[in-house]
Amino acid sequence: MAEKKLEVIDLARFIIDQITDKKGEEIVLLDLRERTIIADYFVICSGTSERQLKAIATGVTEEVKKQLGVIPRSVEGDAATGWVLIDYADVVVHAFAPATRSYYGLEDFWLEHQATVLLKMQ
Repeated sequence: MAEKKLEVIDLARFIIDQITDKKGEEIVLLDLRERTIIADYFVICSGTSERQLKAIATGVTEEVKKQLGVIPRSVEGDAATGWVLIDYADVVVHAFAPATRSYYGLEDFWLEHQATVLLKMQ
C-alpha cells in the first residue's frame, strides 16, 4: 500500500497541536500562499517564559520528527533571545516572548499585506 503524502496544511495543524500541548498562547496560523514565496504558512505563538519557549521549540521539532519523519531546514534564535524560528520550508514557526512579538509586529505586517488568518487561538 502506498504511503499517504503529508499535506502542508496537515503539518501546520500538527505543529499547532504540539504548541497547544506545551501551553503556547495566542497561536495564529497565517496563509501566505498568495502573498509570498517565503513559505505557504506561518505559525506564530507566544511563550510566557524562556523555559516555555524552549519547551515549545523542542516539543515541535522532536514530535514532528518522531511522528511525521520531518526535520526542519533550520532552527534560528533561541529561547533566551525571545524568538525561536523553526523553518520547515513551507511552514515556518515563530515562537516569541510576548514583548518580542509585540516589538516585531510580524502578524501586523502580514495582515497589512492581506495574509489570511486561518486560525487564531487565545
